[in-house]
Amino acid sequence: MTLDKFEEATEIVNKVILKTKLVYSDCLSEQTGNKVYLKPENMQFTGAYKVRGAYYKISTLTEEEREKGLITASAGNHAQGVAYAAKLYGVPATIVMPTTTPLMKVNRTKNYGAEVVLYGDVYDEACAKAYELAEERGLTFIHPFDDLDVATGQGTIAMEIVKELPTVDYILVPIGGGGLATGVSTLAKLLNPNIKVIGVEPKGASCMRASLDAGRVVTLDSASTIADGTAVKTPGSKIFPYIQKNIDDIIAIEDEELIVAFLDMVENHKMVVENSGLLTVAALHHLDFKGKKVVSILSGGNMDIITMSSTLQHGLIERGRIFTVSVLLPDKPGELVRVANVIAAKQGNVVKLEHNQFVSINRNAAVELKITLEAFGNEHKRQIVEALKENGYNPKLEKPVL
Repeated sequence: MTLDKFEEATEIVNKVILKTKLVYSDCLSEQTGNKVYLKPENMQFTGAYKVRGAYYKISTLTEEEREKGLITASAGNHAQGVAYAAKLYGVPATIVMPTTTPLMKVNRTKNYGAEVVLYGDVYDEACAKAYELAEERGLTFIHPFDDLDVATGQGTIAMEIVKELPTVDYILVPIGGGGLATGVSTLAKLLNPNIKVIGVEPKGASCMRASLDAGRVVTLDSASTIADGTAVKTPGSKIFPYIQKNIDDIIAIEDEELIVAFLDMVENHKMVVENSGLLTVAALHHLDFKGKKVVSILSGGNMDIITMSSTLQHGLIERGRIFTVSVLLPDKPGELVRVANVIAAKQGNVVKLEHNQFVSINRNAAVELKITLEAFGNEHKRQIVEALKENGYNPKLEKPVL
């Protein structure tokens, strides 16, 4: 992985990619005390950066290797990258995807003309199946991350970042198997050794952190995270030495943090970013420095509508914008109005009411009222709950069911 190779890759992928200009984030800069720029690869062709590595890798193959047909395994974004690049080269592609892959990614991969095989619950199982099919059918395998040519193609992102922001101090990059992090960190250090590159993993699939701690590639027992694009149990062995040399630190992110980050990106930047791409946004709040120029790579934006809806709802709940509270009150006229007046006085907005008369044998003593409310945030939520207490109720917070 030399500078010449990265320059060659940049020239080749520039023929087929969108130039994703950096976006300065006022809100994230204010929240973190750093100058935060977003690299919106979620706006890329196929909705993710993966087309870079796929197209460059195919360019390095012989005519014979291409004509055999291509095969890969992917949780979605590499699948679309290979399918799209194969279409541009006019060669067939077979993609093995985990059965848990969002439907949108499956359909888009098919729409690029690829044959899709659904197999396994996680990427690692799909990858094993892809190797098996490659052997059976004589296909050319393109690994999604453990390939130096693929990683070189992904690294072209760093070339664009440094050209646009030569004084960048830190680059935050998502890590699944490690291909993107390898390419970006290696080229960043070649261009300017002072640039710090921080990898960001989901805590439920932190295979690179475990491997770095062990000093060798290790396999996790499981990979459980809503960041499906980075749900990898075993990082790449070929790229691992480059990670050891060039990644300065790794941050692990809880799934709950991704939900809040999704809400931030939709509300403040009007961008849809998938959970794996949000890792670097969530990581901004873990940085222990101020006043630096930081670039967060938004690796993709391929999120299906059902996941998007669920994530938005959970984000509103996490922020205290939606909450449910239950109170007990006598079953007599005027009590419901009294509760409503308490909430209205605090500017709470009732979304849903559930009136359960059967919580107690003695209805005159107590019936249960569950109220789902909209609030301005957690502080406003606290004020509404306190107002209910002050008016003689004993409110209990419950998980909203929308």
